[in-house]
Amino acid sequence: MERFLGRHPKRIDAKGRVSIPAPFRAVLVRDGFEGLFCVRALSQPAVEAGGHALIRQIDAVVDAHDPFSPEHLLLATTLMGAGDTLTIDGEGRIVVPDWIRTATGAADELVFVGLGQKFQIWAPEAFGRFEAEAREAAAALIARTRGGAA
Repeated sequence: MERFLGRHPKRIDAKGRVSIPAPFRAVLVRDGFEGLFCVRALSQPAVEAGGHALIRQIDAVVDAHDPFSPEHLLLATTLMGAGDTLTIDGEGRIVVPDWIRTATGAADELVFVGLGQKFQIWAPEAFGRFEAEAREAAAALIARTRGGAA
């Protein structure tokens, strides 16, 4: 299975475009998704991004609720209705919409972070802070899972 892996910093050019990392573009091409589906992350100052695999994950979360329930409406509105499919140009770039800059707090650089079947887009400084917290929390989680052994 193809995965989005690694961390890739990229500068936003003067025309407001950023290059999607080549390994990520290759995964999207093999996935058969035209463009890049993006939605604001729910609990971080980041954007969730990907193709068919991300959309299937979103479908599974939304479809776990009765289609006429308030929970379904909240999830569908937030994860589907607020999503955006961005066009990737012939050179592998997207135009960075204002909502992504607002969601991430990014000015002139973004970092693309692989998370397996999806990736996130962050402002570099915010990701640096999150990564430090995540590393500490992950080490504690692994220690608990192993019964206290680090």
